[in-house]
Amino acid sequence: MTDDRTPGETPSGASGPVGPAGHGAEPDRAMLVLHALRLRNLAEVDVVAERYGLEPDRVAASLRSLADDGCVTHRDGRFSGWRLTSSGRSLGERLLAEELDASGLREQVEAAYSDFLELNPRLLAVCTDWQVVDSPDGPVVNDHSDPGRDQEVLERLADLHERVVPITDALAGSLWRFRGYTGRLEAAHERVRAGDLEWITTPSIDSYHTVWFELHEDLLATLGRERSQERGDDPGESDAGSTGVEETQE
Repeated sequence: MTDDRTPGETPSGASGPVGPAGHGAEPDRAMLVLHALRLRNLAEVDVVAERYGLEPDRVAASLRSLADDGCVTHRDGRFSGWRLTSSGRSLGERLLAEELDASGLREQVEAAYSDFLELNPRLLAVCTDWQVVDSPDGPVVNDHSDPGRDQEVLERLADLHERVVPITDALAGSLWRFRGYTGRLEAAHERVRAGDLEWITTPSIDSYHTVWFELHEDLLATLGRERSQERGDDPGESDAGSTGVEETQE
């Protein structure tokens, strides 16, 4: 594959620190394109370009090159877009590992990941409790007829938000790719506080869970981890509770 560096192309936030000395290195556009597809799963050129502030024409060229190399493929139909192949996923992970090792920040990202994992089950429990309630016949869809219970769930979400922001801020201060998560989580939480409660879990918008899920995937990809490693190496075990909240976006 040809060199896909991006001289003259500056992704949003790319001037930030990417290593101990704070030097801004030229990012690999192929890495960013592959990573955007990993985070979005299925996306057209404009969505891939917007994820890291890249130029759409250059992203389109990168996708064509990556497709020639068998790293991405385009899906047509009602749900259309570019997506990774297994080769593309492997290449993306290798490029991310090279970036992380070159930055000298693996220890900091590992620490942030560890802190995030302590909060992750609690966020999944919040999402589950928002969507379902217990009944004599088992869990049923929450009809939100108990405002006291709903308020308790919202208070737990607010507490988690206060705890996760220092983690996203620390990540953003390390690798520029992590910039934006704090703002997106805050935007979703503000919507929730304003009464737009679909911004808790709705997968088709940048809801709190949507952003949280993406942050989780970003950390896993950056560190070369798999979700199954967090589930006791049992791929069949859901970390989303009875509703499978987290699995809805995989």
